[in-house]
Amino acid sequence: MILISDSGSTKTDWALIENKEIIAQITTQGLNPTQQSSDSITKILQEELLPQLDGKTPHTIHFYGAGCAYEEANNRMRKSLSETFPGSAIEINSDLLAAARALCGHNEGIACILGTGSNSCHYDGKAITDNIPPLGFILGDEGSGATLGRTLINSCLKRHLPQELSEKFLQEYDLNMAKILEKVYHEPMPGRFLASLTPFLYEHRKHPEIHNMLIKCFKEFFINNSMAYRRSWLPIHIVGSIGVWFEEEIKEAAESLALSIGNIVKSPMKGLIEYHIEGTIN
Repeated sequence: MILISDSGSTKTDWALIENKEIIAQITTQGLNPTQQSSDSITKILQEELLPQLDGKTPHTIHFYGAGCAYEEANNRMRKSLSETFPGSAIEINSDLLAAARALCGHNEGIACILGTGSNSCHYDGKAITDNIPPLGFILGDEGSGATLGRTLINSCLKRHLPQELSEKFLQEYDLNMAKILEKVYHEPMPGRFLASLTPFLYEHRKHPEIHNMLIKCFKEFFINNSMAYRRSWLPIHIVGSIGVWFEEEIKEAAESLALSIGNIVKSPMKGLIEYHIEGTIN
């Protein structure tokens, strides 16, 4: 029996597998060891996850999560899982490896995350062999929701958009320059605020200025990230809400650079289940 997780800062999806069959799918609060202590993680596991497992104990846990890219954070997560499931074998991996395994399976490819943030890697069918650092929305995160939102605000306030479109945007989100500067430079989680503006881009994605903005942003993502692996013959696979929303624009940007787009999915969980079921006996 194995337990698989796909965890972000907001929520964690779990799947319990026995004899290659899904016997339970559960959602709990998000678990991020760079933002939460071992005690708080353990409390969530014991209060939200354990009661929904009905006494079933996995012999192996595959935990994939945001923030699970550094030894200290991984040890914090492993400690909480070990206290909750003593005797279970535990594997801690990053959300980027989750994306790679879910999107590519056992095949070589370029795996990308396009959500609030962005990330990418070269995956050889077994492991991540190369990773261009995303650097966050200030220094990088090209193609992410946060960077798209930042670009929208920049174009609006610097008068690159038609006046009626800028006015509609500011009115719809109840924003002005002072509020924007406050949210970006003084309030917590500015990346989440910027990403929250992407529905406006989606709604107006056929407008020429918005369309050109989107194509430029996604081309920058490919040029600065996936193309840097120098394996242009490999398909580029994408997981995340931005990838799904703007699939048409992403494919147009890729085509202009002679790149091939493979799978685009919103969540890695289905692919992770398939990946682990292939090698599961019980």
